[in-house]
Amino acid sequence: MILPFENEPYADFSVDQQRSSMACALDAVRRRLGLEYPLRIAGRPETAAERFSSINPSNPEQVIGSHPKATPAQAAAAVDAAARAFPDWSRTPSLERVRHLLAASTLLKRRKHEFNAWLVLEAGKSWIEAEAETSEAIDFCEYYAREMLRFESPPPLVQMPGEFGRLRYLPLGAGVIVAPWNFPLAILCGMTVAALVAGNTVIVKPSSETPTVGALFVDLLLEAGFPAPAIQFITGGGAAIGDTLVAHPRTRFISFTGSREVGLHINVLAARTQPGQIWIKRVIAEMGGKDAIIVDDSAELDQAAAGVVASAFGYQGQKCSACSRAIVHDAVYDRFLDMLAVRAGALSIGPAEDPAHALGPVISDRARRTILGYIEKGKADAKLITPTGAAVPDRGFYVPPAIFADVPPSSILFREEIFGPVLAVSRARDFEHALALANDSDYGLTGAVYSTSRQHLDLAASSFFVGNLYLNRKCTGAMVGAHPFGGFNMSGTDSKAGGPDYLLQFLQAKSIAEKL
Repeated sequence: MILPFENEPYADFSVDQQRSSMACALDAVRRRLGLEYPLRIAGRPETAAERFSSINPSNPEQVIGSHPKATPAQAAAAVDAAARAFPDWSRTPSLERVRHLLAASTLLKRRKHEFNAWLVLEAGKSWIEAEAETSEAIDFCEYYAREMLRFESPPPLVQMPGEFGRLRYLPLGAGVIVAPWNFPLAILCGMTVAALVAGNTVIVKPSSETPTVGALFVDLLLEAGFPAPAIQFITGGGAAIGDTLVAHPRTRFISFTGSREVGLHINVLAARTQPGQIWIKRVIAEMGGKDAIIVDDSAELDQAAAGVVASAFGYQGQKCSACSRAIVHDAVYDRFLDMLAVRAGALSIGPAEDPAHALGPVISDRARRTILGYIEKGKADAKLITPTGAAVPDRGFYVPPAIFADVPPSSILFREEIFGPVLAVSRARDFEHALALANDSDYGLTGAVYSTSRQHLDLAASSFFVGNLYLNRKCTGAMVGAHPFGGFNMSGTDSKAGGPDYLLQFLQAKSIAEKL
């Protein structure tokens, strides 16, 4: 008997036992740094002539793992292998697929702090952020296992006289999973296991910034009983192999999380029918955001300031759901700005391995330079109110929190996704003006409103155009089962990960009517 779904509880690192367990996991993982990991194609490990390494963004001299740069030929071979494996895996009873997924969840729970440690070292996550991510991966396994059972027994159809009608959900085929670096376990896990439990085979391509976490997760799936031919694992630059994976005529779907630019390119490429292709490829895309939190003149300002700072600077602002715009009613603007500056100034910055630090590094030196470039450009039309010379460690890719005041809607700070610890604060005359400013974006992923006015909250519920709206709470931290995740416009296809509709992305419905 499978019990009803419940979210995985977070470890409390203020408890000595949990803190000690996490510290031991970090020590154990450090002893495994620098190992080589293979590609996995057709159930066999493979290598390539060229390799690359992932590094610790807190300490760039520390190599996390060494990985092959797959060639386009190997990428094509991986798609062919996944397509060949599809008939057997698709005919595997759904209950057996569910059992494998629940076994994967059990393994993740058993090795939770180990995966936390890899996230800390390869992705630069704080202990708390890593714990939240591993818990989310567990939730995806548990939730999608139960969802597959629900789709296995759909509600009955209207029965025509003299007929027996039923509906069946079938898997699609071989699909490409293109995962991001900012959630290299949770998002990679969610996209992968949803496709697998639905009966599809997959080609998993992690980000080149965080491939080791991806390799370890694929190993865990194999340990849980998923057949090796059903899961191909490919590492390397997207520019080198991405187009091959997407354009291949045997690729049935692409599940992507990443930048707007790459997501749009995938969508265009997938729409081009290739010789021998007999289907319209399905694209599931999550492409980022320029998320706003509105603070009106009735808001509980302490609560709102805490929510904005947590949303803007958690994991160094490297979340598609992060608050990058705070839109504040003029009557409380100056007071609220002071509160933000005080809270941001209290955030300690340092190596992610040290739980004393609230903020760690950004993912790479390239990201650091890009973020600092935005900060310099932003000074042309807005006022930077946080210190520019905040102390950061000598090693690592660190960017102190940057808060800009009086940001106009025309500013690059207001319009472009920066993906770093940069917050644009803008004034609003009234709530309707604040709502108009919040909606003035190409994106529509998350948003939040802090207000004690029922009228304002109801207006936001109907007119704040985002896929995930939060009222009187921060705009990050979507929970599986409670907050189906995905956005509008240039934020993607609104696929609602972690919700009751998500498995439909990986299934197709077949209506069967039998004359009696």
